[in-house]
Amino acid sequence: MNIYYLQSAAAVVLTFGLVIFLHELGHFLMCRRLGVRVEKFAFGMGPELFGVTRGGTRYSFCALPLGGFVKPAGEELDTCGGKPDEYFGQAWHRRLAIVLAGPAMNYVLAFFLFTGVVYIKGIPEPGSEAVIGNMMVGYPADRAGLRIGDRIVSVDGAAMADWKQLSDAIHKSPNREIKVVYSREGVEQVVRITPKLDETHNFGVIGIQPQSIYKPVGLLGAMGEGVGQCYALTAFTLKTILSKIYRRQRPDLAGPVGIVQMVSRAAHSGWEDLVFLIGIISVAIGFFNLLPVPLLDGGHAVMYVWEGISRRRLTPDILSKANSVGIVLLVLLLIFATYSDVLRLRDGRAARKSQSAEAP
Repeated sequence: MNIYYLQSAAAVVLTFGLVIFLHELGHFLMCRRLGVRVEKFAFGMGPELFGVTRGGTRYSFCALPLGGFVKPAGEELDTCGGKPDEYFGQAWHRRLAIVLAGPAMNYVLAFFLFTGVVYIKGIPEPGSEAVIGNMMVGYPADRAGLRIGDRIVSVDGAAMADWKQLSDAIHKSPNREIKVVYSREGVEQVVRITPKLDETHNFGVIGIQPQSIYKPVGLLGAMGEGVGQCYALTAFTLKTILSKIYRRQRPDLAGPVGIVQMVSRAAHSGWEDLVFLIGIISVAIGFFNLLPVPLLDGGHAVMYVWEGISRRRLTPDILSKANSVGIVLLVLLLIFATYSDVLRLRDGRAARKSQSAEAP
């Protein structure tokens, strides 16, 4: 295995391990804060490699370093004895605090990552050169084989002097094939790309962004940017979901394969890109877990709030039925997201294969 794949694998392990472990750490810390006994707290998944027991809690390091999990005492309603140190021995609002602590920790992590990058590097501002600084997985540029660092020379024969001219050429060509000449390591190549229609703004896009120029900023400015990024990503995600539902359109989802692709790509484009992407993924994980779907933190939160409003305790039967629905929904979502990833991979390979024989 060469250094490229080792670097990619390390980035994937770091991303999933950090984001998921910090999520579970949020649940763990809130359990400890509220006096709920934790039977096991683990880093990683799978069989335990080594561990230690302290204060009634088994701290474990597991074989697969991707995330972690926490097991509070009395988390199964049908086996809970109602003791004050058990999960379901807590009042509904205390359980609500525990489930919300996981997503909250994801936002805390994202805030510190965004703040750190901005404080060290500065506030990113779009550059003016027609050079690709970042790309979106599964979009036309990605499927056509363009890469970060490619310089766009011309579009349909018109020379591209700057990024504005490039974006204007793409925006005015939705659903129409364009001929793109680009330069990579001094060699010019040609691809044909069909920009997809962005129905929100009603113009064509191919999923590329300009290189960033960093403007120095102080600590307070960096912290403000960290908060702003968390808010903007959450608002954009919510707006996109509601728009897709309103328009009855298929959502563009990235499953595990797509996320691995993005992390691998960021790992080779600079540490700041990787750290920023980890922050974006952390926000996405936090937001996803807040959705009111059974088995997710948001689903538990809805049931606990209902319990508090109705003053009726949850029953094992209600929880069992809700969890069954949640399992089905999450499995279907995983299948759909993975299927979308596979289609993107297939379309991308087919597009690159069809372009490979064409010369400038």
